[in-house]
Amino acid sequence: MSTPFTIVDLFAGPGGLDLAARRLGIPAEGIEWDDGACATRAANRLATRKGDVRRFGPEQFEHADVLVGGPPCQTFTVAGTGSGRKALDQVLEFADRFVAREPLESIRADLATLDDERTGLVLEPLRWALQAVDAGRPFEVIVLEQVPAVRPVWDKYAELLDKEGYSVAEPKVLRTEEYGVPQTRRRAIFIARRRDSKRLAGIPGMPKPTHDMFDPLRKARIPRLHGPTAAVSMAAALPDRPTPFVVISNYGTGGDPKIRGRRYSHEPSATVTGKVSRNRVESPEGVATDRFTWSEMGQLQTFPAAPDWTWAGKDISQQIGNAVPPRLGMHILAAALDIPRDDLDAAIRKYYAY
Repeated sequence: MSTPFTIVDLFAGPGGLDLAARRLGIPAEGIEWDDGACATRAANRLATRKGDVRRFGPEQFEHADVLVGGPPCQTFTVAGTGSGRKALDQVLEFADRFVAREPLESIRADLATLDDERTGLVLEPLRWALQAVDAGRPFEVIVLEQVPAVRPVWDKYAELLDKEGYSVAEPKVLRTEEYGVPQTRRRAIFIARRRDSKRLAGIPGMPKPTHDMFDPLRKARIPRLHGPTAAVSMAAALPDRPTPFVVISNYGTGGDPKIRGRRYSHEPSATVTGKVSRNRVESPEGVATDRFTWSEMGQLQTFPAAPDWTWAGKDISQQIGNAVPPRLGMHILAAALDIPRDDLDAAIRKYYAY
């Protein structure tokens, strides 16, 4: 599969989007500061520049015409501090200041007063996009992902970048199990294209689901009218682990911290977080079995099994929990770059047995 595009990936983590790009034949280079994530990237031969995204800019990546990224989500996620959600109105005001081209030093000085400096990182892709526009080399495509709480920020991006020459798909929250990921996980997705692109035409669309939604409360699939297949189970994604088994979450459920969520091997996994190593695995009769290995945790995120993928460095469970599922990334990049559906399907069949 060939493509004329080249990606720069902000906050690249261990490489979920970059692996998706590799599998679609798209060159990608990521920026990542975390030592552990960089070790994993190096072990899997992913092009990386180590450092803080704030110290880089599009002028250092003149070869890249696609901007992608997943800013840190810890201050926005429900399981995190919540400081990002509390500062949402301020974040939207800062976005307006970036578009007004206020001096960067002034904006950053005020961003530093937020309760958690990571909150302001959600605006770094906007800075990159605007600086590229001002330099006369705008990114042709922009793809961003984050936790659902960031959806209002992506809506603001859509409003602002429309005025900067971009056509934007309506930002949406996608369910990963609807794209063949053996896990119920929700991500807010943003896709934009230059209106003056000579290679891509029209307003981009979001990827269409290929699998049913899974309702964790009803413990049932919710079929789609266009007839996709059932959500992928943990058993299908982990063929070397004996079944049946039950995964008992480290988190409470239904608002009661004492009631641990349970998922059975014939169901998709619950959201894989940085605490995934704390989940217990048992037989249906309640007999403890081995907890998931790093490789199995990664497989639930649709990374390859060992030895085809190596997890390295420290905080591996956090790396895995923070990662973009590569299979979802393939669907998103294909939608953003108008990769033919037959080519996408062929790539997915090549790498996934389910």
